[in-house]
Amino acid sequence: MRMVDLIEKKRDGQSLSKEEIHFIIEGYVQGDIPDYQMAAWAMTVFFRGMSLEETVELTLAMAQSGDQLDLSALGRRFVDKHSTGGVGDKTTLLLGPMVAACGVPIAKMSGRGLGHTGGTIDKLSSVPGFRVELTQTEFLAQVKKIGLAVIAQTGNLVPADKKLYALRDVTATVNSIPLIASSVMSKKIAVGAQGIVLDVKYGSGAFMATVEEARALAKTMVDIGKALGRQTIAVLSNMNQPLGRAVGNSLEILEVADALQGKGPADLMEVSLELGAWMLVAGEVVPDVETGKVTLRQSLENGAAWKKFLAFITEQGGDAQAVIDRQLRVAPWNLPILAHESGYVQLFDAHKIGVLAMVLGAGRITKESLIDLGAGVILAKKAGEWVEAGEPLMQLYSSDKETLAEGLKLAKNTVSVGTEVPELPSLIEEVIL
Repeated sequence: MRMVDLIEKKRDGQSLSKEEIHFIIEGYVQGDIPDYQMAAWAMTVFFRGMSLEETVELTLAMAQSGDQLDLSALGRRFVDKHSTGGVGDKTTLLLGPMVAACGVPIAKMSGRGLGHTGGTIDKLSSVPGFRVELTQTEFLAQVKKIGLAVIAQTGNLVPADKKLYALRDVTATVNSIPLIASSVMSKKIAVGAQGIVLDVKYGSGAFMATVEEARALAKTMVDIGKALGRQTIAVLSNMNQPLGRAVGNSLEILEVADALQGKGPADLMEVSLELGAWMLVAGEVVPDVETGKVTLRQSLENGAAWKKFLAFITEQGGDAQAVIDRQLRVAPWNLPILAHESGYVQLFDAHKIGVLAMVLGAGRITKESLIDLGAGVILAKKAGEWVEAGEPLMQLYSSDKETLAEGLKLAKNTVSVGTEVPELPSLIEEVIL
């Protein structure tokens, strides 16, 4: 086989065979296929698309390109969760202890943030002493011991995805449903998930701008999961304003601590209970989603989820007492953004809030950027809430006065206030099974 022939074949709208797809992925990972040919192939996929059969084979080839985990030693059905990314999305940190406390083990590999969306690993790094890297033996032993571990992605897990994603990022081929779906699902297959719950977000702060785009992506990922024998459930959720009130690493950990003690923001709890309930269904510990929600609420009310979170922090070397005492580092400079008029908050633009938090230091502009774990934004008000003139709409946090001044300029364009009560869309649009 020659790569040039396969580029031409896909360019002309033909389907690639299983052998041809595996040839492409294996050749690219081994360095036999150069970036310029892979970029040309990715562009043909961007314009021509892929059939479900092709996308399934691409997912499988990518999953088999590196290490694969065997979680059978856990002795329980293993369920993984993935979010397509959002602003203030801290659901993994809330769901992990809740779901584990209800009997479904969580062995999760998460990423760092880039751009306006935060990363779970960065948030955990704001806890003093927390180890985001464990050996595979340590990782599995911890899950077996307490039912929960969250670590950074290992170096050789789905190397095809690492190489291909970096290439897509600089060749304008990121926004392709077959390439996105295979990227997400290949990692879930490689870690051995038997059940997969997907939080597919849409709106200004999400990767997919419209619910139609999100639905198409969700359906493709669910179909891939089914074809590969994995129970897969996709929840479409709205990301037109940040989830919860905290955006930023330490700030979000503190909000998670509040939520696990029964003091979480309503929107964060609604999305987390929906996702968590489906994880319990996929984990075969409850018969339906409503029973799952009741079970999760019980884990909050009886303190089991909070105890699990503290055990998880301690087990990975973190200072749980610092979380209990709210002694995580918060940036020393802060500034309130006040409402100029009384009225109802119409909108907090999630994308603009994410960019604002990034500028304040909470996110990375490039992969090499250092982040300020204590920087970020606290929303004093959310869309639909009343604000009096002179009351704070949000509070900005940064370690640098000049950065704070830059954030002030951006903050003015993130929110609007009006006299009418805004009509807010449902947080959960639909569930695709």
